[in-house]
Amino acid sequence: MSNHLEQTRALEVPQREAMLRREPSAQDFWTIHRDLLANAWKEWEAHEDTSAIELGSSLIDPRLREAVESAWQDPTTESAVRDLLHEAAPGVFAFQLLAPDRLDSLREYLEKVWDAGVPIRPPYGIVLNRRGGMLDRRSAGYLGAPRFQEVYQDLLDTYMRPISRLVFPEVSGYDTQTFGFSINYQPTTDTSIRPHSDASAVTLNINVNLPGEEFTGSEVDFLDTATEEVHSLTFEPGSAMIHRGHIPHAARPIVSGQRTNLVLWLFGDGGRVPTQRVAPRTQSAQERWTTPTDSYDDYAPF
Repeated sequence: MSNHLEQTRALEVPQREAMLRREPSAQDFWTIHRDLLANAWKEWEAHEDTSAIELGSSLIDPRLREAVESAWQDPTTESAVRDLLHEAAPGVFAFQLLAPDRLDSLREYLEKVWDAGVPIRPPYGIVLNRRGGMLDRRSAGYLGAPRFQEVYQDLLDTYMRPISRLVFPEVSGYDTQTFGFSINYQPTTDTSIRPHSDASAVTLNINVNLPGEEFTGSEVDFLDTATEEVHSLTFEPGSAMIHRGHIPHAARPIVSGQRTNLVLWLFGDGGRVPTQRVAPRTQSAQERWTTPTDSYDDYAPF
């Protein structure tokens, strides 16, 4: 076993209360060990045999994958992607992103990652369970397993960004930078999140529960600020919801089972997001189906 991996497994991770209070010592732990943790993930991947676990594009729902691949080849076909989305609440679009019959592969890989013994920094407020962690390399203590990072980046670049531009034209130009975290709800650990908005231009929330891995409660409430009506939505395995970051939302307490999600954000350089009154940018289909060439900055919302 390599030295970096041994060192990380011997680290004394900050206590829950210290992380919740964002004490300087807890912050410093992740910053000081940033390079050590990144190297440990590379060594873990080299030593852990995950080659038999198929990841990549096969994880994506076949209908969505076919429509998105077609749009990347010929952006004028993007309406086929739009047809797979439905507005489940005002400004909130739901769709099947991951193939339910392929989720077992992703979860098998993630279970190995979560059991790797490499410390992962949890998102603030979600620190009781092993499935909560930072995903983006801009975040110290992120989940740096190389094969996971390939999946994560593909979700952002191939799917999230062009779909965001398709349904929310005003986010174009505010989608050059990325951020992400995983989150898990259980009745005996972290159970809910209070009403809040996101520091993102757009948020993609992806459920990674396996078929048959049921839960009760944990509905996501979205507030329509125009009518003050609350819309309660729930996740099915592999389903996703995409919405503007400024839409107020909350997760209700989970009653039974558990729910595990990946949450991805897009925003502009230095954390810039569009104001609610910004006029949508006129953009061609060809422009929507491109990847930004901006350099990767080091701004992280938390």
